[in-house]
Amino acid sequence: MRTETYSLPSAQPLTEAYIHRTDDRIEALYGYHAGAEQDWDRRFKRLEQSSHVRAEAAEVARALRAYNEAAGAAPEVFASISAIAEGAPVVVGGQQAGLWTGPLLVIHKAVSIIGAAKSASEQLGRTVVPVFWVAGEDHDWDEANHAYVLTAEQEMRKLSAARPEGARTSVSRTTISEEAWTELLAELEQALPHSEFKPLLLEELRQMSQKAKSLSDLFAMILSHLFGKQDLVLLDADHAVIRSLEAPMFRKIIEKNDDLEKAYLASASKVKEFGYSLQADVTPGSANLFLFHSANGDERTLLHKKDGLFQDRRGQLSLTEDELLQIADEQPEQLSNNVLTRPLMQDYLFPVLATVLGPGEIAYWALTGEAFRTLDMEMPIIVPRMSYTLIEGTVAKHMDKYELSFEDVMERFEERKSAWLKEQDGLSIEQQFEDARQQFEQLYKPLLDLATTVQPSLAKLGDTNMQKIVEQINYMGSKTVDAFNKQFEASTRQLDRIHHSIKPLGKPQERVLNMTAYWNRYSLNWLDKLLEAPYSREGGHEIVYL
Repeated sequence: MRTETYSLPSAQPLTEAYIHRTDDRIEALYGYHAGAEQDWDRRFKRLEQSSHVRAEAAEVARALRAYNEAAGAAPEVFASISAIAEGAPVVVGGQQAGLWTGPLLVIHKAVSIIGAAKSASEQLGRTVVPVFWVAGEDHDWDEANHAYVLTAEQEMRKLSAARPEGARTSVSRTTISEEAWTELLAELEQALPHSEFKPLLLEELRQMSQKAKSLSDLFAMILSHLFGKQDLVLLDADHAVIRSLEAPMFRKIIEKNDDLEKAYLASASKVKEFGYSLQADVTPGSANLFLFHSANGDERTLLHKKDGLFQDRRGQLSLTEDELLQIADEQPEQLSNNVLTRPLMQDYLFPVLATVLGPGEIAYWALTGEAFRTLDMEMPIIVPRMSYTLIEGTVAKHMDKYELSFEDVMERFEERKSAWLKEQDGLSIEQQFEDARQQFEQLYKPLLDLATTVQPSLAKLGDTNMQKIVEQINYMGSKTVDAFNKQFEASTRQLDRIHHSIKPLGKPQERVLNMTAYWNRYSLNWLDKLLEAPYSREGGHEIVYL
């Protein structure tokens, strides 16, 4: 198998500083470092000493068995869950549920979680379980409801599920009808190019859809199908049984809410002091918790503190601390974490050895270190997720044909495309029109001077006339170049296919394309190659040739 390593820096300076250890000051924000082997030993020992402060492992395992069974888990997954019941540490990472898993970066996150768990198991000499945290509690429907696929005509098509009528509740609580699933699959069938694997792909997705009530359900079933044999355990953050186990931590977050607020603000101040921008809102007065407001159709409502009460922004909901604590004890399924309290909750549920995060997540986790300490906890090891670009055989051949490197496509594609087309221009069309334009101006300017001598007011008219003629020359030149380039339409399509495949919509492949495009063409061989690709605890980008 052929792979190449490529440096693809993120747009997050704080993340880059963490990964490459270029700023000693930020070590205080994170504590451990994924690249320091001794930190994995230290974190493991810490977990062994702190099991008494976490949820009961056997109870967590019981909830995981029920959830993963519903998702169609493989036997290997239940072996992993048994290890969790016995106190095995985990490597956890997650993502919001997306249509057919959403962009490829979700797959990369799962591959990275599996890679980190295997790497840690080898070092520690004991089972480390990979866990994928499905962020089903999130309510941003527009982030979750779509998938981009590349059609046979090399057009990017966005397939999306309309949000059902009702309150803005979590993705896991938003029910999708059978008719909607049928329509979505029909659109996918129309969009995907024909292949020998397409009928089986569609049938497998159809069978899963028939059992799925929500995007989160289908998301979990697909991940279970793709990664079950890799021991990957799934968890939906909005699962009622999991919520019941989280009750004690919700109580602690409520009781210590003012202290946690101070901790988040202190960390935010430190990040800004170091010269980095914040990647998550740290709002004074925010409780950093959501409540599913039953009186408003289970709408997921962010809680704020005012005059000793927990309220929504509009003041339509108002609870005392005791009332909120009662909800935590008796109806914990009504509560939900935000991005700042979720790290605390996952560390309460599991002995988290490490967490796999994307660039933006690494940046905002810098805000949580002080909050961990406030609750006598400790931030786990932060592991940057791997990223990949899949390059199909045809695309690789075309890149060789046009002498394009991966960097050319990522950094200067339009420039290289234009240069190639110009190289084919044996007639020097642009140069000939440029020469004609200059000759015209040289011939015309003496005439313009003559006209001005006869009547000065003709100067403005002469300038306007000259510009119109120059515009017409430019127009004719442009049309001639277009006509010439049409002779190379096949080459242009090949060049554009390279770009659509590697940098669709002008973004890295992983942020746009859905995995069904590769499943459709290669069955699951593409996934095997991702799992076999080089893995690094410090992240990185691998180009994987299919």
